[in-house]
Amino acid sequence: MSRHAADFAGIPADMTDENALLRAALAEAQRRIGELERDAESDTVTPLPGARRFRAELERVVGLGERHGSTAALVGIELTGLASLRDRHGDLAADSALVHVARLLSGLIRSTDILARTGDQALGLILDHLDHNSAIDTAERLGRCIAANPLDLGREVVPLEAIVATTGIMPGDKVEEVLARADRNLALARTEARP
Repeated sequence: MSRHAADFAGIPADMTDENALLRAALAEAQRRIGELERDAESDTVTPLPGARRFRAELERVVGLGERHGSTAALVGIELTGLASLRDRHGDLAADSALVHVARLLSGLIRSTDILARTGDQALGLILDHLDHNSAIDTAERLGRCIAANPLDLGREVVPLEAIVATTGIMPGDKVEEVLARADRNLALARTEARP
């Protein structure tokens, strides 16, 4: 009998059982933590990543710009009229609008671009390795596509609109600077969209 086996020979069976139960509980807790971390990175309504994953991807792209001098862009997309849609048709209709737009836009962007839900009625799109003018053209095309594809609720077809703003990501930018500029650009676009 080894020295370690002799150390455990006098341990009562109920402590061994308790140790096995604790190990099983720990394994279950670790599995659940992994699920929660994955869920925290995914949006609960749309098939898109959530704000946490979006921020991590933005940090990655800003870092690439710093290291390699590459440019990129952040496109802010804010669905307008979602609150009134929710009031008139309920939560399911508003969620359906978000899913509809997420799927629509996912089919229009490159596989290397990152589209995520960043707020209640907001999506963010990172266009990696794209110059600012091309990013503006892409953003305008996405806005037109949203307007051209209304949401079919079965009993009613509801037009959708979005405010879209583009922010360039240049070498040397910091994540907080990019996000602050993106917020200002979206606020300006919102002001310009008002009648």
